[in-house]
Amino acid sequence: MTSATIKLFLPRGDAKSLRTAEISNWTGKAIAAPRTELDDLLAREELDKAGVYILIGSDPVTNAPRAYIGEAEIIRDRLRQHRTKEFWVSAIVFVSKDENLTKAHVRYLEARLLTEAAQVKRFTLEQNQAGGSKLPESEREDMEVFLARIRQLLPVLGSDILAPIAQFAAEAQPGGVLFCRIKGAEARGQRTANGFVVFHGSTAVLEERPSAESYPYVVAQRRQLIADGALVEENGFLVFTKDAEFSSPSAAAAVVHGGSANGLTVWKMEGGKSLKELDAQA
Repeated sequence: MTSATIKLFLPRGDAKSLRTAEISNWTGKAIAAPRTELDDLLAREELDKAGVYILIGSDPVTNAPRAYIGEAEIIRDRLRQHRTKEFWVSAIVFVSKDENLTKAHVRYLEARLLTEAAQVKRFTLEQNQAGGSKLPESEREDMEVFLARIRQLLPVLGSDILAPIAQFAAEAQPGGVLFCRIKGAEARGQRTANGFVVFHGSTAVLEERPSAESYPYVVAQRRQLIADGALVEENGFLVFTKDAEFSSPSAAAAVVHGGSANGLTVWKMEGGKSLKELDAQA
């Protein structure tokens, strides 16, 4: 990933309030705000331009992360229309400072954002894939550069919607890929910036331990993963249908074990060295 110098401006001095973000030598600009400050966001002159936007929130029924990705020639008018959508609590807008983004450009960006967000699967998307637009080769390359900057700014502005759950950087992790094995189940995973990821195709025990009743969070997390389709029953085990991220190695291990587990001792290298031992060597 290309290095970047990011300039954040907090008009109210509050990082969770309305804020803007720019990257050195980039023609784009991001403006983010909570829904409670929508009127202030709509009042900004940047929203007179064409651009793309992301509305972020959670499903009112399941509480799962939910998002809407859109584009408009005049962002302000489109955001006003979204007051009727209940789920969203914050908005992030991307425009061009030099006003060179056309309708075709933002339609292309919208389609690419939707495709990537659908592949990452961190959020349920409110809409189907957009049709996009055909651009000359040189303009496509310009928009891919614009998209790369959007990827860099989104985590800074509080959203990981485009951040892959598994970064496939095992070689950079102590011990590389780690294993958790119990009663025939085998899970593979590694630490991430947010905690720990269990890789797609890993298995967990089907039945929970009797002691799991003393740890309701374990039961709740397994049930949520099953409800989301991230865990499915197959051949006497629960199989991870996609990469799943947890807050810690122990939280991941507890789902695999069907009960409380010490992630530092049960996650091990292929040779048997535990994560705790790896940490001690660091």
